[in-house]
Amino acid sequence: MNEILDFQYILDQVGPIEMALKGMIIGIVASAPMGPVGVLCVQRTLNKGRWYGFATGVGAAISDLIYAAIAGFGMSFVVDIIENPIIAYWIKVAGSILLFIFGVWTFRSNPAQQIRPVSKNKSNLVHNFITGFLVTLSNPLILFLFVAMFGQFTFVVNNFVPQIVGYVFIVVGALLWWFGLTWLINKVRNRFDVRGIWIINRVIGVIVMVVSAAVAISVLTGNFFSFN
Repeated sequence: MNEILDFQYILDQVGPIEMALKGMIIGIVASAPMGPVGVLCVQRTLNKGRWYGFATGVGAAISDLIYAAIAGFGMSFVVDIIENPIIAYWIKVAGSILLFIFGVWTFRSNPAQQIRPVSKNKSNLVHNFITGFLVTLSNPLILFLFVAMFGQFTFVVNNFVPQIVGYVFIVVGALLWWFGLTWLINKVRNRFDVRGIWIINRVIGVIVMVVSAAVAISVLTGNFFSFN
């Protein structure tokens, strides 16, 4: 019972800074796995240049924001239910389990199977942005990932300003990931190959599994994960 009361206290203390940190983590986790757009970003960075890869990531980040808003808007309809401490407690547990499964799937997936020939024609940054946006938008399953993360991080709150800050920083987190990834790929372009993509994916999978397991344990033991 004390754990549930502590959880209600956490719900009541969510502010803009905490939502910014949560949004940034969610943006990074949603972008990091080497799915089709990740592989496309790496290919374009290697074949066309860093900023063409980054433009692809920017398009993906905007698409992620749309799916995040859809997931959050849907959950906001039941925000009174979500803020019930008992229900919120089990939502966090379920979110941790789903994220752990996502980490296992990421670890076991083979990004090399998604590699496709990329035209040497650089086209333009707008074209790369649009294709990154459309490739990500064509994968509605990301909604389930956002629902899981929103539940785990108590992201949907009944407070307008912190909520908007959270959404903004989902994009910030995604852009930080794509900026860092394209910078790294550009730096090691002469030594980077398909195995490099595979290694990145496995590392990401392990990180997601470890974090989700840690949050699940903290929830179950009453030592809730919080930025406060």
